[in-house]
Amino acid sequence: MKLSGKLHPRNLHQGRYDFAALSKSCPELSVFIKPNPKGDQTIDFSDEKAVLCLNKALLAHFYKVNNWQIPEGYLCPPIPGRADYIHYIADLLSAANEEGNVPTGKQVKVLDIGTGANCIYPIIGSQSYGWQFVGTDIDPVAVDVAKVIVESNRNLTGRVKLVQQKESDAIFKGIIKEKDRFDLTMCNPPFHSSMAEAQAGSQRKLKNLAKGKPTKNVHNSQAKLNFGGQNTELWRPGGELKFIKTMIKESAAFSYQVCWFTSLVSKGENIEPLKLALNKQGAKQVEVINMSQGQKISRLIAWSFLSPEQQNDWAMDRWYKI
Repeated sequence: MKLSGKLHPRNLHQGRYDFAALSKSCPELSVFIKPNPKGDQTIDFSDEKAVLCLNKALLAHFYKVNNWQIPEGYLCPPIPGRADYIHYIADLLSAANEEGNVPTGKQVKVLDIGTGANCIYPIIGSQSYGWQFVGTDIDPVAVDVAKVIVESNRNLTGRVKLVQQKESDAIFKGIIKEKDRFDLTMCNPPFHSSMAEAQAGSQRKLKNLAKGKPTKNVHNSQAKLNFGGQNTELWRPGGELKFIKTMIKESAAFSYQVCWFTSLVSKGENIEPLKLALNKQGAKQVEVINMSQGQKISRLIAWSFLSPEQQNDWAMDRWYKI
């Protein structure tokens, strides 16, 4: 499968998947590999078991995470796109200091909102840059599964901490303590506004992945998609716009404890309302970064209550202190 969109230059997942190399890192993947009409090796991307196994292979091959599994029905993320988010927010930190390089190591602390059972952002970020992560989720099962992943991989232990958000309507409250400092926050918010909308989106995606071939699951409203997910992962009343607006409102209370707040935004029409909300809260810097993975265009919005000069002081104090 060619990833025709331009991934971030530091993204390890450029070009075609090397299924021969991936199979060496995860031998069970070989069961799902088959030739496409052109004779190239591929997998059936509408088969959730095949995609799950591909993810296991990618994590083992590129990030040395050999023990990774998620419960049935939980979100199985497309790893190249998730890696892009990590690399683009790394660029935000590189611009926040005079040296212009990406700060690495445990002195960089990242808060992942809604980390999910897959724990994907802490995995990629900790292994790509050595950052420390705190991952939060309101789903206790997701938190417990993510903890098992961390405890089962020595290269994650000590780099990733998982915390359950006990307040269902809160995002940062109860998580960021008085003395905490985070260099980045990140979030892949639930972008549907209802279960019906989420199911319709899942059916469209399944049809696209099947490329017009009839499947027994396409018309089953309860069918699980290969990149499916739990209710809390897929939808919330008001969708992503309301969720991110809540995040923006809450972020003002932690304005001097975080260098950059960030969130993915799936719908381009939500950017302008979010900019207005940020202006109302007094954000001093707002960035919108477009990303492309394959045929998919996505974007993230980032904001800071610190001026560039204040961010430079932040960088010198936290990342380069002698």
